[in-house]
Amino acid sequence: QVQLVESGGGLMQPGASLRLSCVGSGRTFSNYAVGWFRQAPGKEREFVAGMDAGSPYYAYIGDSMKGRFTISRDNAKNRVYLQMNSLKPEDTAIYYCAAGLRFTELSTGYDYWGQGTQVTVSS
Repeated sequence: QVQLVESGGGLMQPGASLRLSCVGSGRTFSNYAVGWFRQAPGKEREFVAGMDAGSPYYAYIGDSMKGRFTISRDNAKNRVYLQMNSLKPEDTAIYYCAAGLRFTELSTGYDYWGQGTQVTVSS
């Protein structure tokens, strides 16, 4: 079992930056691929960013987030971060951290999920 807890969400103005954090506990977190997903009201869960399990931990970013979002992980701290820059109102959603054995952009490929953190972008 892996337990995931997200933090860092909040109410932000358009153009602002925000960093989300996800801390994992339980099994060796560094052995897992990690992903960030988001879900806005009335919409399907959407892939945001992810990283492979194992070195060199390639990073993947969703098409609509490229150039604005980056993902990183600190295995020593069992943490994964999502840095979000130039936030837009359409980035408003609940953001979820997920862990699984292999990277995929499909939410069904992840076995463990956090409870989510709300990000609202509004002026």
